[in-house]
Amino acid sequence: MHSAAKVAAARGLEGASLDLVAEEAGFTKGAVYANFESKEALFLAMLDQRFEGRIAEVDRALHGGGTIEEQARRAGSDFIAAIAAAPEWERLFFEFAVYAARNESFRVELVERYRGLRERIAAMLDERARELGVEPAIPPRQLALMTFAMANGVALERLLEPDAVDDDLFPTMLATFFAGLLTPGEA
Repeated sequence: MHSAAKVAAARGLEGASLDLVAEEAGFTKGAVYANFESKEALFLAMLDQRFEGRIAEVDRALHGGGTIEEQARRAGSDFIAAIAAAPEWERLFFEFAVYAARNESFRVELVERYRGLRERIAAMLDERARELGVEPAIPPRQLALMTFAMANGVALERLLEPDAVDDDLFPTMLATFFAGLLTPGEA
């Protein structure tokens, strides 16, 4: 699937085709078409694989010991490291989102996968809160949505203005956010 990402990164989702992916990967067109009915299906499969990696990163961060703030900081650092290791993925994800805004059937598929990732993260946050004996001030689904919004915002800022967003920004945001959830707010 790396070849598909390479083609999409070079040509954009609109300009990528299964024929180009097959050529880049050294496969026959028939082999690629036998496994994927469309380039959208191929890109969604790539996204599924990427999302599985993110789930594993979050799981390691949550179960790696330390305080909640340290775990949040570790999760944020892992996210930044993933972006730095494969910067084309964030560009592709935002391109998927824009493409989905113009293609309803693709949007439905993308949202299903994205929502599934968010639900899994919410379940992990809920499980971790129970393990720690903490009652979240905000429902886990909302916590996951908030962290996704922060991650997407940081990823977009890094994409547009990489020098303005240092590697510690997102880990600090997450640590501050989760630490704030543990401290009762004043009325």
